[in-house]
Amino acid sequence: MSAPEFQLEQLIAPQTHDRPLRELDEQTQSLLSAQRRTLEMIADGANLTDILEELCRIIDTQQPDIVSSVLLTDAHGKKLRPVAGPRVPREWTERITPLSIGPRMGSCGTSAFLKQPVFNSDIASDPLWSGTQAEKHREIALRHGIRAAWSQPILSQSEEVLGTFAMYYGEIRIPSQNDLELIQGAALIALIAIEVDRSRAALREALNDIRKSEVELRQIVDAIPQTIIVLAVDGKPLYANQSTLDYTGLTIEEVMTQDFRARVFHPEDIERLRNEREQALSQGVPFENEQRARGKDGQYRWFLVRYKPLHDDAGKVIRWYATGTDIEDRKQAEERMRNENLALREEIDRSSMFEEIVGSSEVLRRVLEQVTKVAATDSTVLILGETGTGKELIARAIHKRSKRSSRAFITVNCAAIPSSLMASELFGHEKGAFTGAMQRRLGRFESADGGTIFLDEIGELSAETQLALLRVLQEREFERVGNNQPIAVDIRVVAATNRDLRAAVAEGTFRQDLFYRLNVFPIEMPSLRERVEDIPLLVEYLVDRYAKAAGKKIRNMQRSTLELFQAYDWPGNIRELQNVIERAVILSDGETFSVDETWLKRDTNEPSGPTLLFAATLAEREREMIEAALAECNGKVSGSTGAAARLGIPRQTLDSKIKALRINRYRFKVN
Repeated sequence: MSAPEFQLEQLIAPQTHDRPLRELDEQTQSLLSAQRRTLEMIADGANLTDILEELCRIIDTQQPDIVSSVLLTDAHGKKLRPVAGPRVPREWTERITPLSIGPRMGSCGTSAFLKQPVFNSDIASDPLWSGTQAEKHREIALRHGIRAAWSQPILSQSEEVLGTFAMYYGEIRIPSQNDLELIQGAALIALIAIEVDRSRAALREALNDIRKSEVELRQIVDAIPQTIIVLAVDGKPLYANQSTLDYTGLTIEEVMTQDFRARVFHPEDIERLRNEREQALSQGVPFENEQRARGKDGQYRWFLVRYKPLHDDAGKVIRWYATGTDIEDRKQAEERMRNENLALREEIDRSSMFEEIVGSSEVLRRVLEQVTKVAATDSTVLILGETGTGKELIARAIHKRSKRSSRAFITVNCAAIPSSLMASELFGHEKGAFTGAMQRRLGRFESADGGTIFLDEIGELSAETQLALLRVLQEREFERVGNNQPIAVDIRVVAATNRDLRAAVAEGTFRQDLFYRLNVFPIEMPSLRERVEDIPLLVEYLVDRYAKAAGKKIRNMQRSTLELFQAYDWPGNIRELQNVIERAVILSDGETFSVDETWLKRDTNEPSGPTLLFAATLAEREREMIEAALAECNGKVSGSTGAAARLGIPRQTLDSKIKALRINRYRFKVN
């Protein structure tokens, strides 16, 4: 025998002492009482934990300082978990939950590992408590006054470790013969309780199998609200529960016909799933799919159909059970969510200015007063203003203060969607409506039903889409592309543009009737140069926001920087202010915020001398040409008879030049 083995033998070999007969009799009586009580609780149907708790209470009464506990193995037989021990300190129980089974894992872990009793007379010096985990267990045990720890394995007839019975003492203690019989007797009683519990569970399972007669099974199946169909091995229907009959309106005889699937399921789904279903049935393993089933009202709803095989004793498939769960609401919600997610991604991509409306200027207060008044109504709102002034922010404020605030807020950037796809985006499409339309899709208006839709850059809509939008505003209904069935919607429309829609109406590029429908409640967004007094608040807010995002602390700001901000005319408005501040915060190294002055100049390389004279002359010549074209076209910019066509340049380019040269095109209109 090697040295380690010899030491381990010494550790687990107890020393015994004789004891008086009277003591043996008292203990025997206690064990008999414990056994009798255990059997009574088993007969009364008590659960295993309560039985083992009662066993520990009885054992604990044997001696004033004894603390007993029962630990059971997990399903894998690798760890122990305390299940009973009314006097065991909670911290000790939590520490050893779970307790690994191994050669140096205290008394219980080692006892389960060796399948032998282990008696640690003094855990303060016992080497079985010297492992990494055992050391931590020992520290807590000593802290709670546990000094000696004895464990008896609970072994089945086949030598399977079911758990351990443990006894702890507050003093160094070597087990006597009386102690040995006590712990062995307690472990035996625990074994009886565990084995009976196992037998009872097996008996319950057997009884459940016996009760599964065909008549009872059908009664149960009929009571289930899900649709359930019993199929033969080849997939032919044999039986359908009452929920299936109620939904389809068919009789049980009609369900069992060959054309049942063709009468109930959508033709597209039958074709789509044909090969997949046949292959899955032949493999004999559970599978599921989603398909549409027609109800007795003639309408189709989506169902999640799960197929599960029933095997005989030889493992051969003898039946299939198909259960259907109505998922129509989920499918609609998923489609709505896809649209809302798309809208959210677009919103993130646009990098909205900031989360709150910041400012106290008189012009901004007037705007917010208008928002408060119109938010409570369902009136259509048209928000006008330059790019970057926060039109979408105002639209969101209207929605949040309205009775529709709990419903969807859907944003559509009309300038970002090609005109060929605009109708599909706004109103949705049916499967096969056009090339690439592989399935039905809800449009933005349908996704926003009950809520608010924000149409940004409304002036960029094509004439065809303007007409469709007019119908929605007038009749509160629309048609999906590829379907002539009208769909009613309860929706509020908020639109925005940086274009002059009155001029667009005069030029014939925007419908007059649509303009009047949109212009029910116009809100003019002031440019940043019109609210200079708000710049300090905006700067402070944005500096704090970007400093937190960058993990920086900026506490000071140069006065010259603020004066520079207030002196600049901000052609890009708040969006430009946001970008400048974000860049400055990123480049900042200290606690003082400052900005490079060159960022706030219209042209960082201003020409001088002859070059300046040439540029001025060129700009003046360009102004003369544009004004001459506008005069000839009566102020009309776009269209085949507009100034852009006459000059041979795109309408957008001409708009930009008119704005840059500060030309008033309306003075060329002839009334």
